[in-house]
Amino acid sequence: MTKPFSLQPLMNLAQHQNESATRELGQLNKQQHDAQGKLEMLLQYRSEYQARLQKSTLSGINPAELRNFQQFINKLDAAIAQQIKVLEQGKVSLQAGRGEFNNTQRKLKSFSTLQEHHFEEQKKVATKSEQRVLDEHNGRFVAIRMQEAEDQNH
Repeated sequence: MTKPFSLQPLMNLAQHQNESATRELGQLNKQQHDAQGKLEMLLQYRSEYQARLQKSTLSGINPAELRNFQQFINKLDAAIAQQIKVLEQGKVSLQAGRGEFNNTQRKLKSFSTLQEHHFEEQKKVATKSEQRVLDEHNGRFVAIRMQEAEDQNH
């Protein structure tokens, strides 16, 4: 009879942790992608607004409109700076998430290797047991044949 893999509860836990780390890494990747997209949108919007300001100054602009343009560009610059911080924090979180994912992958691989070795060992034990039973059966069969041969000779 084969013995169950004694580390199966730990392997199940490692699988669960790996699945959680995989989901978390996916969420972190999405957040990072979204943050990058938002930064690119802000930069594009600032560039377009800056172009509008330059076009307006060439055709003439009153001081109040110039001040409004400049205030809005300053607000865009502040939003861009804030989004850069969000992106940098996201990179740190993403790196930590990758580290956790890699750790859970290594742990799961280790348990899988141990499980494979366990099953191989159990298979060897079963094969030896089957061979022993077969050898005993063949030994009895040969003994019976020899006894029958002796009985016929006497």
